[in-house]
Amino acid sequence: MERIWAPWRQSYVSNAKTDESCIFCPDHEGKDDRERLILSRSDHSLIMLNRYPYTGGHLMAAPLRHIAGLEELSDAELLDLMHMVIRGRELLMRVAKPDGFNVGINLGKAAGAGVEEHLHIHIVPRWNGDSNFMTVVGDLRVIPDGLIVAYERLAAALDAEDAT
Repeated sequence: MERIWAPWRQSYVSNAKTDESCIFCPDHEGKDDRERLILSRSDHSLIMLNRYPYTGGHLMAAPLRHIAGLEELSDAELLDLMHMVIRGRELLMRVAKPDGFNVGINLGKAAGAGVEEHLHIHIVPRWNGDSNFMTVVGDLRVIPDGLIVAYERLAAALDAEDAT
């Protein structure tokens, strides 16, 4: 059997049962946005890198308010969240130049929601040929970029955008 080492997952596995905090909620004592991989905040939403991505650059947009369903969003929150999805997609278009995107919401555990109690939208960049034999045969993904490297590149692009 072939082994692929992923020691960065150990902290997630070790803390999965003990960390009760929501990754999307604003209050995380002692942790800054870079540590949490949050790239941008607006009045009602945020964009962050997914710590366990499907592909490099996999972002998530979430409302700041801890809610599970779309129907719980106010009109202002819904509009703001959609603007953040657009902002995340445009950011990835500039920086990563993907050939396409998967944008989606997993509502409920049966639908694949890893954090089902806090609504979030996945923004997944896709490239022609990004599903290779490793994904198809080996049931695993190879992500060619480190999280902090991706964070720094995307954050720099946002800073440049904000400066103009």
